[in-house]
Amino acid sequence: MKEASGAGGPSIARRRSEKDPTLLRALASCCETFASIGSADIEPLMGRIGAARVVLIGEASHGTSEFYRMRARITRELIEHHNFSFVAIEGDWPDAARIDQYVRHFKAPASEWTAFARFPSWMWRNQEVAEFVEWLRTHNAGIAAQDRAAVHGLDLYSLYTSIQAVLDYLDTVDPDAGRAARQRYGCLAPWQDEPAVYGQAAVTGQHPSCEPAVTAILTQLLKKRHLYAEAGGERFMDAVQNARLVANAELYYRTMYYGSRASWNLRDSHMFETLQNLLKFHGPASKGVVWAHNSHVGDSSATDMAKRGEFNIGNLCRREFGAACFSIGFGTDHGTVAAASNWDEPMQIKTVLPALPGSYESLFHHTEEQSFLLSLQHLSPALDLGLTEQRLERAIGVIYRPETERESHYFHARLPQQFDEYIWFDATQAVTPLRTRELDGLPDTYPFGI
Repeated sequence: MKEASGAGGPSIARRRSEKDPTLLRALASCCETFASIGSADIEPLMGRIGAARVVLIGEASHGTSEFYRMRARITRELIEHHNFSFVAIEGDWPDAARIDQYVRHFKAPASEWTAFARFPSWMWRNQEVAEFVEWLRTHNAGIAAQDRAAVHGLDLYSLYTSIQAVLDYLDTVDPDAGRAARQRYGCLAPWQDEPAVYGQAAVTGQHPSCEPAVTAILTQLLKKRHLYAEAGGERFMDAVQNARLVANAELYYRTMYYGSRASWNLRDSHMFETLQNLLKFHGPASKGVVWAHNSHVGDSSATDMAKRGEFNIGNLCRREFGAACFSIGFGTDHGTVAAASNWDEPMQIKTVLPALPGSYESLFHHTEEQSFLLSLQHLSPALDLGLTEQRLERAIGVIYRPETERESHYFHARLPQQFDEYIWFDATQAVTPLRTRELDGLPDTYPFGI
């Protein structure tokens, strides 16, 4: 079926399909319903994950409590009983390193900066994430250091924090190299507050490109890997990843000038490359969980992204790992969400509008089930036909604009090709941000400390 053109919405036939008794009965027979996150039986899900080496767990927004809590529940099971080695989040590497030091009981200096303090701070500085962090620290307490589950960041927005991390490392292990790196990184110093402006200036010739300088630092680090690694493999890996992040971020800000497609692909390529490096670092038997938005972990080839020439981690992982990759998506119909109206504006608790007709969310709402897991791997013929039909799907990031809901937050997808599993919550609530006053009195090593 084809959707009607323009913003007028889905065809009459598609609206009827949401209340099709045959389709709804097929859904009801396949859904694994649960009353609460704590009581949900996830053993069948673990069986479907099987021997996967990479499990990608999404979210339909960056500010919904149920998505975070269910994701944590699944991850705890994977770490406790299925020997998963690390969690890699859609967050910056240096900030996640603060969490990693805490959960793995590494000796870390008192905080000189606040992790995940920049916009959108609520995405990781929230009560739901803090509870998982505390669980992981407790879990790791009785385990040998080399076997403790780690936390890493995949993203590349920490340009200047990563620069400082590289300089701090080199100042310790090779002061001469540190002085040379400080001079090279100085190329980016004038743009510390607005790195995107650097990209425009470099592309238009108003400022020399810093690419040779930042690439040279990464190259020198890698050339001396055997010398530096003797001072500590974890610290060297951290320095290399920060240097690689700086090189990719410099390119990212230049690429932004050419449009969203190129910058999106570069960002997801960086996150995928980081995931590959983590699996290599943690060893051939290592397994990793990725926490990122549905738009990153669902296979882009099953969505409108493919038409725009975009790809994502989900697509790259399926190509690289095949059946050893398992992806999980989330969805909701209505409730509240933590989000902003525009970039760098204050967080608000916003009302999530009921899903639009013609969407997967509207279809699942009509099951009248409050929450369920749905395996998309082995669907009945009736359900396969009904779900494989292209439908709208909603995505809310850190910005939510309900006044332009259709244009801002919906795209077309084929759900069974996008994910291996889908988890539904009909009504959801916003995450609970950590306020500064709630952090008073905590140890200096606490990752979200002030």
